Amino acid sequence: MANDKIKSTLKSADTEETIDVIWTRPIGYLWAKLFEKLGVHPNTVTIMSMFLGAGAGICFFFDSYRYAGSQGLWINLLGVLLLAWANFYDSADGQLARMTGKKTKLGRILDGAAGDVWYIFIYFALIFRMFRHPVGVFMEPDLSWVWLLIVFTYVAIDGLGCHPSQCRAADYYRNIHLLFLKGKAGSEVDTYEIQKPIYDALSWKSNFIEKFFMMFYVNWCKNQAKDTPNLQALLKALRAKYGDDIPQEFRDKFRKESFPILKWTNFLTFNWRANFLYVSCLLDLPWLVIAIEIVVFSAVRVYMQRYHEGFCKRLLNEL
Repeated sequence: MANDKIKSTLKSADTEETIDVIWTRPIGYLWAKLFEKLGVHPNTVTIMSMFLGAGAGICFFFDSYRYAGSQGLWINLLGVLLLAWANFYDSADGQLARMTGKKTKLGRILDGAAGDVWYIFIYFALIFRMFRHPVGVFMEPDLSWVWLLIVFTYVAIDGLGCHPSQCRAADYYRNIHLLFLKGKAGSEVDTYEIQKPIYDALSWKSNFIEKFFMMFYVNWCKNQAKDTPNLQALLKALRAKYGDDIPQEFRDKFRKESFPILKWTNFLTFNWRANFLYVSCLLDLPWLVIAIEIVVFSAVRVYMQRYHEGFCKRLLNEL
């Protein structure tokens, strides 16, 4: 019975990662049940996760053992605990929203922004941690600040292929899969054309917080469409031919094509990224996770985008 209740708070079996199903979601569910009893709104839980993730970033600023000794190692372990805790809250807010029916547009926006807040603090911490102890031929003292600025720009600024675009692509492909699997009610797909007028209608004076986050969300939606021209063409053709009543046969075909990519969308989200971060910080090798971000995660995002655009083009031609 308990497992059935947890399953009812999940988005779908297709899109859930195994470690989340057996570990993160059950713990998040317990937090969600507690917050439900206390009358805590899901958006409040999301904001609490931002503070926990920011606290983790501060902990990862400190050297682990090469320079700081055992005290630094304990501080890094605290960072691991805080980031894991933030992730449990990130799971709990969505589960709580589905349990209580308190799903809001602001909640969707805050949920997407939470991870960005965590990693802004984490990336700053890693960069300044590296700056204090330069390593390798690229980290000569007189060139350290240049190299670190390049790394920070690459991993933290949108449009250059790393963290923001990776998470944006993973989020979009999963929600597009859910759109064909469960319909609009089971997906959180948004479009720039719908969200931009909502953003324009908000007042900075009376809706400052919502408009502030909407500003990023509108750009998020715009870039999701920009990165997926073949998918957008397919969606447009489907609307023209079927409206909102896409035949089940086509839905099944899209799901079959899309399913193999879900393991890569999961790879680009929290668990793998966090595990690489934990290992890098505990071994006092902060540059390692930066290198993985630039090389491995970027390569996966490019592969994923090409694969998805490829089968969308094939399906479009079949129409």
